[in-house]
Amino acid sequence: MKEEKTYRGPCPCGSLLSYERCCQRLHNGEPAADAEALMRSRYTGFGLKLQDYLLETWHPTTRPTDLDVEASARRWLGLKVTRHEATGPDTADVEFVARYKAKGRVWEIRETSHFVREEGRWYYVDGDFEKQP
Repeated sequence: MKEEKTYRGPCPCGSLLSYERCCQRLHNGEPAADAEALMRSRYTGFGLKLQDYLLETWHPTTRPTDLDVEASARRWLGLKVTRHEATGPDTADVEFVARYKAKGRVWEIRETSHFVREEGRWYYVDGDFEKQP
């Protein structure tokens, strides 16, 4: 959460709040209130290429050793959360559709992400993806 990005405008996560009042607070170290807030902040983190934040919010048991978001040619276009469900006192699922453009084409990621809360912080564990045709 050490990366500082200068971004002004509506938050890329689609909340209708400014970035400063929405995901930036989480990117600067504030714990997410729930799994959906963490998922939205991670989507924005991918868009703003906040590699450290993405790794820090990934659960240690499933976290990759490296994540090269700078090399990604994806341009993120939008996020739609379709379901947020507590599956236990400290676990939750968030289902979403994220759109992006790459290689001149628009793509979608449909995922159900799984989250766990430990010591007051939510972490992304893994996700189930719906394959594109």
